[in-house]
Amino acid sequence: MATSTLGTNATTSLTSLKFLPGYGSGMAPADIATINNALKNPAIANYFTQGGQFSAGGQLFIPGDRGVITLLPGDYVGVDSTGWPIVVSANAIANGPWTHT
Repeated sequence: MATSTLGTNATTSLTSLKFLPGYGSGMAPADIATINNALKNPAIANYFTQGGQFSAGGQLFIPGDRGVITLLPGDYVGVDSTGWPIVVSANAIANGPWTHT
């Protein structure tokens, strides 16, 4: 198996939220709800998982019982059009080829 490249078809194909801990960080409950509503379980076509996959405390529960990722300040959580989460580290966002608004 060989490595390959990965990208998106458009610069705006992911819905994302920058994780910043603490009260007044800019992460509104409505924004967290937007990410949670976008997450889907890949095992069941078009099935929206129940809320709470992404918490204000910085835990992202990967759909399909795949585990938990703990986010660090400045990390971005994105959700693609299929409902799959994508985590980009603060360093990669700042220094890599990522576009965000």
